[in-house]
Parts: sequence; C-alpha cells; structure tokens
Amino acid sequence: MRVPESSIDAPLDASPKAPAKEPILILDSVSYVPFYEQIVEQIRAAIKNGSLIAGQEFRSEGEVARDLGISKMPVRQAFQKLRSEGLLVFLRGKKPVIGTGQVPWDFQELRGFSEEMRRRGLTPSARVLSIDLQNPGAEVAQELKLSSDQKVYRLKRLRFVEDNPVAVVTSYLPAHFFPGIEKLDLSRQSLYHVIESIYKRRLHRAEEKIGAINAGHNEAHILDTSVGSALMIIHETTYDIELVPVEYSVSLLRADRYTAFVASVRKK
Repeated sequence: MRVPESSIDAPLDASPKAPAKEPILILDSVSYVPFYEQIVEQIRAAIKNGSLIAGQEFRSEGEVARDLGISKMPVRQAFQKLRSEGLLVFLRGKKPVIGTGQVPWDFQELRGFSEEMRRRGLTPSARVLSIDLQNPGAEVAQELKLSSDQKVYRLKRLRFVEDNPVAVVTSYLPAHFFPGIEKLDLSRQSLYHVIESIYKRRLHRAEEKIGAINAGHNEAHILDTSVGSALMIIHETTYDIELVPVEYSVSLLRADRYTAFVASVRKK
C-alpha cells in the first residue's frame, strides 16, 4: 500500500492542517551566497519550523521570481535542488507542492538509477569509487548462479542527484559476461545502458529485497550524513530476457531522501 506523501508520520485520527501562510522570501543582494542558495535555505527553514507544511501548494517559479524582482534562472535552480531533496513535489500543469523530504522510488518498473532520476526531471551523476576482479562470496555466487572459481567484477559507485550524494551502489557482474568492463568510463554511462548497448544483453526483470540499517562511520562520511542515521538497503538481482542473472547489487540510500513505493493488486 502506498502511503500518501502528505500523510507520512501523521496520526490516524489527525485532522487535516489548515494551509499555513507562505513565508516572505528576502534576498541579500550584497551576500556572497548565490540567490538560489538563499531561496533554498529559506524554504528549508520554513518547512522545518512549520511555516510550510507537507501537501501545501507553493508559488510557481514565475511568481517567486516576480516577487523577488529577479530572473527565473536562480528560482529554477532552487526549485530543482528542493525537488531533489523531496521538499518540493511537481505535478504536471500544477503549482509545486511542499513535500516531506522523501522521494518515493517506484519498484514496479525496471529502471536504472539514472533513468529513474531523469524521469523525475532531476540530474543524476556518479563517481566510481572502485572496480576490481575477485572471487565471489557465497551470497554473490548464489545470486548470480556462479561456481566459486568464476570471477566477478565488483563495481562500487557513489550516486548523486543535483550534486548531492544520495546512494552507494556496489554491483557484482559475472566477468565472463562483461570482459573489459573495467576499461569503460562508468561514471558517465548508465550501467544498464552499458549492459544492453555494449554487451548486448537485454534486461527483463529484477528481484529486490528492501530493508533498513544504520549508517556506520564509512557510509556516513561518503553519504554526508550522521553516524547512526537510517539508510535504506536494497539487495537486487537483475535478469536478462533468458532469465540469466547478470548483476547482483547492494544499494545504500539515505532514508531521509528516499522511500520505497510498491503498489499491490488483490488477486481474485
């Protein structure tokens, strides 16, 4: 069951809150802080102190730009950043709505990270932290149906949205399916694109197991969050059209930025 974003963490018997009065945004023209960052910080603060509440309609880019007497560009930059943090939600043809700070991830369709973010109008990027050839552990060998002497590439990447670190993804790829993959620039290409376009293995489906863990010192440092903060952990096995497993991955996502969205249908 999908929980509406505007009702997350609300008591079951809570009455809808009356729309709050929008805070007045003020820009400091002599500050070294860019206008878009000033806008972001003021809207963040208004959400944190309750001046803006989840589900409340906000002004459009044009209205904010006109009220501040500036061009739309810095307002657009601010809205994009707030959108990447789940603090503004955009619906086609309507004004933006205040969000909860969590972006729902739809697991019903097989999409790579980059595809999912671009579908939401966000800008994804990646940094390769490491890639090496190794023997698979028991879990990896089982998921990829490999013998213990078959090698895998272990690819670890830090994923960004609008230049903010949001996930660490460790992918295990059977070496005999992807010879030479370590020579490719995997920071600029979607891994799904590489698998399908370069190695000609058409993807069909994926199986996910979703859980939660607390961030250790290493994860907290990489993801720019605090030690002990909640992370969503996703174990995923991806299959090609012949139902051969071609990737096993473990993803750690900041739980303050993402929630899982799975729709269920009752069978007769």
